[in-house]
Amino acid sequence: MTTPPRITLVTGAARSGKSALAERLLLRHGRPAIYIATAEARDGEMSGRIALHQARRGNGWLTVEAPRDLAGALTATDGQGARLVDCLTLWLANCDGKADVDGLVLTLRQQRDPVVLVTNELGAGIVPANALARAFRDDHGWMNQAVAEAADQVWMAVCGQPFRLKPGRDADEIL
Repeated sequence: MTTPPRITLVTGAARSGKSALAERLLLRHGRPAIYIATAEARDGEMSGRIALHQARRGNGWLTVEAPRDLAGALTATDGQGARLVDCLTLWLANCDGKADVDGLVLTLRQQRDPVVLVTNELGAGIVPANALARAFRDDHGWMNQAVAEAADQVWMAVCGQPFRLKPGRDADEIL
């Protein structure tokens, strides 16, 4: 019998199906389901995106808003059920270059209840034209690597299709 994953990371591009995949993975742990939201509705377009996510999830999810204090939200909700964090990319952006990724990883390792985290895959596109955007892309890539290292499972969504990256069948052969 295999141990259920405690920390799961789901990555993918915009509109790849990563949030829907993360929701399905989280619900495998049963209810209650806690949604830790990092998005802030700063304009009508973002409000619409948030509404789409809420409609897809439906009722039965407890929502905790944590645009900046993600580690605090995880600590406060541990012991109350499985949590879905959507998404790390927005959390990093909300922290204006002051995100404590090491603190987040430490908090994740201390969690008793399962956590599924969503992040974007940013580094596959063109190199940004300005230094600030390049620094964010690089910081984001380092964050994703740190969280993926701590995770029991890593999934990628491509065109709505799930691909399990960790543990991979051949991981032991290449390490």
